[in-house]
Amino acid sequence: MPIGIFAQRTGLTSSALRFYADSGLLPPAEVDPVTGYRYYGTDQVEPATVLRRLREIAMPLAGVEAVLGSTPREALRLLDEHVSDVVADAAAAQRKAAVIRSTLSNEPGLPIVALRGPVLADAVEQTLTASAYDTATPVLGGLRVETSHEAVALTATDRYRLSTRTLMPAEPPEQSWAGTVAGDELRIAVVEIRRSALVRLEAVPHGIWLRVEDGEDRYCRLLPDAYPDHRLVLASLGAVSTRATVSKESLLRALQDHPGRRTALHIADRTVGVAGADGDQLSTPLPATVTGPALRIWFELTTLYPAVSTAIGPDVMLDLRGHDQPVTIRSADRGDLTTLAMPIKPPAKPDGSA
Repeated sequence: MPIGIFAQRTGLTSSALRFYADSGLLPPAEVDPVTGYRYYGTDQVEPATVLRRLREIAMPLAGVEAVLGSTPREALRLLDEHVSDVVADAAAAQRKAAVIRSTLSNEPGLPIVALRGPVLADAVEQTLTASAYDTATPVLGGLRVETSHEAVALTATDRYRLSTRTLMPAEPPEQSWAGTVAGDELRIAVVEIRRSALVRLEAVPHGIWLRVEDGEDRYCRLLPDAYPDHRLVLASLGAVSTRATVSKESLLRALQDHPGRRTALHIADRTVGVAGADGDQLSTPLPATVTGPALRIWFELTTLYPAVSTAIGPDVMLDLRGHDQPVTIRSADRGDLTTLAMPIKPPAKPDGSA
């Protein structure tokens, strides 16, 4: 096929194809000796498309050549290595930019609070499971940090789950403060945070510094958009009508045994059962401590499973308010991590009823 048609099918421009031909990376199948027109075969569409996509993620020509000439397994390894290098370079650029920004602003950091590094690292990982990558609402990818003179609260939500954990500071907080920290940057910083016995949080105009002991300080951006009013959500919760305490591991295993997007919990006298979205095929009832009336409630598995899995300790406590109200999932022996999970509507039965 002529170079123009080949360009349309592969998403590469004619000039790019000429460049890749001249570099030996993608030579045409045939070149007219009189006119010099270049022609490509249909079997070249796929490698040309792969080439374009690799260049779109900034892979150098040598790397592209290695990928195109390797086995599928080796190509995957090379691709993973390149992405890892890009992410590391981006993180390094962010750290360097943070230092430059701090120098240009010429404003001293505002001390916020000091926390135990391993405890903070665990809390960040636990709460961020409830965050979401949403290009329309970037703030949902952040972690809300709020300090008072008594405690530090970390909160994340994707609007279907809301996780909050309260930490006791290692030293009395300097003052009250609140901000939403970029979750992706915090995840990178967790490695350094965990290795430090003490981490001091210091606010600057557009971010926070995580000052660590015997390590490299980390900078994380603050997200400027308004954070959802999670306090209003917590304050508006109705009274608990049914409460169940059940083994965390047993409940997780029961959820794993029911494939599919939706699952149902059956709360009854001294048991908690798990069923598929149709409400049938009930698992072996799990021993539980239950108070209040029996209840059946449905969830998306992607909402319920991580809410249970991040609980602290061997048991979880489920506070239920009805089949259509948020469920509070707490660690039965430690109340400093709390997660809200939003249920879904019961599936319709064959006769059309719920």
